Amino acid sequence: MNMLHTLRVALRALLRNKMRSFLTTLGMIIGVMAVIVAVAIGEGAKAKVEEAFAAMGSNLLIVMPGSTSTGGARGGSGSQPTLTWDDMRAISDEVPSVRYVAPVLRSQAQVMSEDQNWTTSIQGTSPEYFLIRSWGVARGATIQQSDIEAGAKVVVVGQTVVDKLFGANSDPIGQVVRIKNVPFQVIGVLTKKGQSAMGQDYDDAVYVPYTTFGAKVQGGLKNYLNGILYIGANSNTDTARAETQITNLLRDRHHVQGTEDDFFIRNLTELANSQQEGTKTMTTLLNVIAAVSLLVGGIGIMNIMLVSVTERTREIGLRMAVGAKPRNILMQFLVEAMTLSTLGGMLGLLLGVIGSRVLASSLGWATLVRPDIVVAAVAFSAIVGIGFGLYPAYKASRLDPIDALRYE
Repeated sequence: MNMLHTLRVALRALLRNKMRSFLTTLGMIIGVMAVIVAVAIGEGAKAKVEEAFAAMGSNLLIVMPGSTSTGGARGGSGSQPTLTWDDMRAISDEVPSVRYVAPVLRSQAQVMSEDQNWTTSIQGTSPEYFLIRSWGVARGATIQQSDIEAGAKVVVVGQTVVDKLFGANSDPIGQVVRIKNVPFQVIGVLTKKGQSAMGQDYDDAVYVPYTTFGAKVQGGLKNYLNGILYIGANSNTDTARAETQITNLLRDRHHVQGTEDDFFIRNLTELANSQQEGTKTMTTLLNVIAAVSLLVGGIGIMNIMLVSVTERTREIGLRMAVGAKPRNILMQFLVEAMTLSTLGGMLGLLLGVIGSRVLASSLGWATLVRPDIVVAAVAFSAIVGIGFGLYPAYKASRLDPIDALRYE
């Protein structure tokens, strides 16, 4: 008896009890659907975290100045300028695990075009800033080192600023905007980066050379850096090493005594890893629940197959009497179990994909259906059918044909 004939016999047997077959398959449908939805939610959350931190920058450390302490009242980070321009140069020159260093000086001011104005964040920085944040330009160019050295009155603008000052789909390259009544020429428009996890619009900002910022936008503190430092480590694995080396360097340069530093360092890679660990825990929990659903579905298949063997004992005896071998009986019941589980897996897959899209559209959840998980879910449902159908099939194949024919 070939496999095709065995499959036809199995399908006929299942179709004789359509409702029972469907209810048996329902456990597998729910299990596979739960797996697809759980993995889609977990992968979507993971991708959302990765996207948010990729927008911040790669291998990123942020060095901030210290805080004041007066009469027992302590100010927040940055309330006391402690970082110097020499510190920035020392980090760049003396810390081997650091690839890029960029100052970020911030102010809020009104930017005016010929007929529009918009209050936004004005940031003074260097060319390395855009490399650290992996931020390219949609049109034009970013700030160059020659602009830093010349204190050039040039500006790179975010897409939100372009929309507010010049209108959507406009090209502002070469046009002049005024910041605190000082004319700046637009030399570049940054690619759209979107919002941070906290809702900050990355594109609502303009960038000027930090030397120009100190001279024309907001006066500096001479040798002290009136802002923060963005640090790009050589690689993701180098961020922790870079943090330690920068800490040791600044403590030595600032002659820090005791255990409290006069600066703060934020390691965004560690923060991203913590967020991913939380996402991983949630995904694992959802997968465990889905696996239990699959297990229950498999037990349901075993139960129904055992009932089927009992109901069809005389049929099994008759087949053996006309020449069917034990392996043919074994294969027939295995194929029935695998057919139930595979059909359940395919229907569960379809409902899982639909459910993921419904969640994404109605609740605003990030979901991502991975093709390899889809294939694995269907394959696993077939394996569950074989695993839980093996004992009933074996029991059927071991029946004595004489006893089976006498069974009432």
